[in-house]
Amino acid sequence: MVHAYIMVKAAAVTDGIDHLKEQLIDVDHGIESAHIVAGDIDFIVKVDVGTPADVKNIAGGIQSIQGIEDTQTYIAMD
Repeated sequence: MVHAYIMVKAAAVTDGIDHLKEQLIDVDHGIESAHIVAGDIDFIVKVDVGTPADVKNIAGGIQSIQGIEDTQTYIAMD
């Protein structure tokens, strides 16, 4: 099992941050959770999947959502 965290920065959100969170969660069944956070990023998304390629696919899906400005992906090493 591969565990990863994807930090997500949103652009100006017209439909609301909660609506964007719902879109994030709908990207893939490998997304365990998405949390709205304060600071330089807007969401932390937890991913549990079978391979690093699956993480890449989820990150790509997140990046394709209208209103997502940037992502940074961190794969857990323990």
